[in-house]
Amino acid sequence: MRAATSRSNTAKPQEKRYYPTPALEKGLDILELFASTPEGMTVSEVARRLDRTMSEIFRMLLCLEHRGYLAQSANRERYHLTLRLFRMGQEHPPTKRMVTEALPIMHALAQETRQSCHLGVIDGSHVVILAQVDSPEPTGFYVKMGSKVDLMHAATGHVIMAHQTEDARERAIREWAMETQKKKPVDLDDHLAKIRSRGYERRASYEITGVMNISFPILNAQGNAIAGLTVPYVKRIEDTIDPATVTDAIGRTSKQISEAMGAVSELEAEPSSPRKRGTSSKK
Repeated sequence: MRAATSRSNTAKPQEKRYYPTPALEKGLDILELFASTPEGMTVSEVARRLDRTMSEIFRMLLCLEHRGYLAQSANRERYHLTLRLFRMGQEHPPTKRMVTEALPIMHALAQETRQSCHLGVIDGSHVVILAQVDSPEPTGFYVKMGSKVDLMHAATGHVIMAHQTEDARERAIREWAMETQKKKPVDLDDHLAKIRSRGYERRASYEITGVMNISFPILNAQGNAIAGLTVPYVKRIEDTIDPATVTDAIGRTSKQISEAMGAVSELEAEPSSPRKRGTSSKK
């Protein structure tokens, strides 16, 4: 009987198949363009930016408007992106569950610290704010839900990357570099290593003078960060709650949310004592 030769050892790995879908790609190009242009665009501007004809762009815009992804301005000259995509992202089961679990805990944190707080995730080259709770005080600072912040200018993004696997972290950095056409910051690895060692990020805001961002990771069952919880701390003249107290409160809150998302609690992680294992000392 002739021995069979294994073709799997010699054959080249099969490349992933790609079937062009021009209409779908055109629609996605339009949505991605509008996502980076919050002021909106006219039909002619979209056609020029995408190097398409006015007629084909007009048909696509009408379709996207009919489906609720785009809306026209009051003078009906410009189109802009609606919140439909954002709402779809929130309806994604893991995201929706995290926000549902986190919001009551975040409200308690805001009451305890008298500061606002927000929950963010990495999306491409940005951090997107999924949930936000205002300070109970009449004055303060907050970041709007749905806001997008450059990944390299967000304490939330840094604390997430610092607590992810190396593969996930490098993938996020590559995507940021590709979308922004910028080089990776030379001190980023050292910065993330310090955050990982400390367990959280605490630094002056990249965007606003006088705001200190204090961020902790939200972990999953594998111990990897899936989100970041941040308080943009603002010192009021008569405040009695200092940054150290706020940091302790955020740390406790992030553990609560993490455990709700399946992370192992410290008690569960500790080795069981003989009594916990079911043995007892003889009297």
